[in-house]
Amino acid sequence: MKKQWITLALLAGFSLAPWAADFTVTGPDGKPLALAMVTRTAVQGATIDASDNDYPASGLLQQGVFEHTRFSDAHGRVSLPDAPGAYRVRLRKPGYRDRLIEPDALAQPAAWRMEPETDPKALAEQRPSNAWTSTLLPGRDELRKEFMAQCGFCHQQGSAFLRRERSAQEWEETIARMVRYGARLSSAAQKELPAVLEAHWKEIQAHPDKVPAGTPWPQALSSAAISELAIGDRFSQMHDLLRHSNGMVYVGDNLQDRLYEIDPQTGAYTVHRIPAEPGDALGGLLAGRLRDFPKHETYQGIHSLVEAPRDGHIFITPSYQRRLIEFDPRSKRFKAHAMDGGFYPHTVRVDGKDRVWFTLALSNQVAMFDRATQTFRTYDLPFRGLMERITVKLTPLIFKLIGWGLPITNWVKVDAVSTGVPLPYGIDITPDGKVWIARLHTQEIGRIDPETGTVTMIATPLKNPRRLRTDRDGNLWIAMFSESAILRYEPASGRFTPFELPVEPRGSDTPYALNVDRERHQVWVNGTNSDSVHRLDIATGQWTHFPLPRRATFTRDVEFMPDGRVLLSGASFPSWHIEDAQPTLIQLTPGRP
Repeated sequence: MKKQWITLALLAGFSLAPWAADFTVTGPDGKPLALAMVTRTAVQGATIDASDNDYPASGLLQQGVFEHTRFSDAHGRVSLPDAPGAYRVRLRKPGYRDRLIEPDALAQPAAWRMEPETDPKALAEQRPSNAWTSTLLPGRDELRKEFMAQCGFCHQQGSAFLRRERSAQEWEETIARMVRYGARLSSAAQKELPAVLEAHWKEIQAHPDKVPAGTPWPQALSSAAISELAIGDRFSQMHDLLRHSNGMVYVGDNLQDRLYEIDPQTGAYTVHRIPAEPGDALGGLLAGRLRDFPKHETYQGIHSLVEAPRDGHIFITPSYQRRLIEFDPRSKRFKAHAMDGGFYPHTVRVDGKDRVWFTLALSNQVAMFDRATQTFRTYDLPFRGLMERITVKLTPLIFKLIGWGLPITNWVKVDAVSTGVPLPYGIDITPDGKVWIARLHTQEIGRIDPETGTVTMIATPLKNPRRLRTDRDGNLWIAMFSESAILRYEPASGRFTPFELPVEPRGSDTPYALNVDRERHQVWVNGTNSDSVHRLDIATGQWTHFPLPRRATFTRDVEFMPDGRVLLSGASFPSWHIEDAQPTLIQLTPGRP
């Protein structure tokens, strides 16, 4: 203990000294306080090159600085790892006021004392988005699910940015812009919701005690650790990520056409700007979609990433173009593979025969790129009727008209089942080589047999299947976005099993995606509306909830390191919704179960 206090005293006087120490978080009575979130941030942040329109020059090595988060144990103790430089610490715990401890106060036990929060408004503001959105549209479950499905896939709806009071006219203008961005809120809901949202948020702001408490933090957090590395800025969207066999992590900035190549051990990273092809327009084939977004440099709209095991090349879907992008991590070169058709390349996987499969979200197709022959093949998915067939075929023309500034989205009637946009979304390949997709707006999953080309659609018992993954037994796990649940589908028996996410209030989360840690037989689910990630142990059926350090943390993908670390990225669109407007690469070490 004496050595610890000497270390702390040195820290106060010599801020560049490495340090590590155990601290004790206490409550107002001086007694130890368990499950306090302790986040350590460097006083001097990383010095990053910003010569390329405020982003690092392509190919120039950068050195980031990690933020570290731990949780106090049952005795209030928390251990922070070695690190050079001066640091400040933030303490956070539901029901208590945040506390910021500056470097010169770290050695003072009183600085680690937290005070309870008693103001109802402040207590409500601590609560995650799902607690706020759980108050929406009571008694109108179907409309609430439609609203969350169509208005919650870019950013959270209950964050501080969205729950503030707005007039019905402001909501009407906002909804019209979101429809142009891609939301498929029904025409009836577009008319009804502006007045409803104005009245609702006015009521909740006047009576914040109506916002229920969020999910309790489990004791298992005391052995968990989280690190965050700042990447990009408030105009970025760190959409998907990939843990590569070379040990690096790759994150795609969807709004700035930049690929981040990150060493997760050291925080060093390099940004690779994906070159536009001759003739590409800003915004690509969807040029009018982001015409009023303050800053973007997207010609490609990079979306999803996958590694080809044969040679380690990375394949990237550019959602704003008709092509597939290939990146060689060794040479750092990009290659574009042009397609003749299809629209909106989306989620991507590679099968055991070195074929690249991806969904074409807006043309109701699945594409396959055969690397051996350098050729594409597309598989058409069934339509729900003639009108849908016509609308899908006209999609490229519709977006061209939007690019010309015509209010085409106001002319087209949208129904509650999104006729015209069935939206094939997630994709994965089971160990038997079958290709599976989730089709978001038709409440179906689909199977493609690559040998025969046969397409089979299967209805899901819950709504809005977004992304799916296979486990080691060949079963599928599906994120049901507006249902706060996931489904397991067993192809051998045709049986679905639902698993409700472990959130409070019940039924209030929107799981965007999930992934299966096959080695540990666990499913990890994005708590996209609850600032969290959830773990399901497949063998026992037990859930664990892991809160994340930043409020309004919107995640869309999950990856794993060999040692069991879980990787996420702050992927809100736009990123200025995130607390402190900073997207990050997040590494979670779960600790003991």
